Amino acid sequence: MKRNKKQRQSLLVETIKENPFITDEDLADKFSVSVQTIRLDRLELSIPELRERIKTVAEKKFEDEVVALPIEEVIGEIIDIELDNVAISIFDVKEEHVFKRNQIARGHHLFAQANSLAVAVINDDLALTAKANIHFTRSVKQGERVVCKAKVISIDNDRTKIEVISTVHNECVFKGEFDMYRSHQ
Repeated sequence: MKRNKKQRQSLLVETIKENPFITDEDLADKFSVSVQTIRLDRLELSIPELRERIKTVAEKKFEDEVVALPIEEVIGEIIDIELDNVAISIFDVKEEHVFKRNQIARGHHLFAQANSLAVAVINDDLALTAKANIHFTRSVKQGERVVCKAKVISIDNDRTKIEVISTVHNECVFKGEFDMYRSHQ
């Protein structure tokens, strides 16, 4: 059903309020218009692009919750966290993160996302990586979005074991087990 601009923009505002993580492409599909039309609508309505919306939501929601490091030091954008339990972040692979000759992401960016999320999920003022057992299971290309999930496996005195799995379109690209030092339980 074709809507007029005013109706579409009203529904656009509601849709983004319900799901601030929806992409322009998904919005274009939902409203049967071009991505450019969605971008123009967002511009007129002063709605920031997805990356800015995610950043704003994450900063508001998590700046008081992350204890072990400042939120801006987390690689990727935290989209959910429950201290000493689970955390999720997303990382968009851009030109500056890849090898120029083949557009494959440099491994240290994927490791940094996983490691910083493992630190962030710990409910302690001090959390340091003592040991990590990691596996890169497939190459990640420029333009892909990496979803990283950290899950606390065990807490034993001054150590916390965390399993981290990173995926692109639900396909595992990185997994690791991090043995983290913490100052207290």
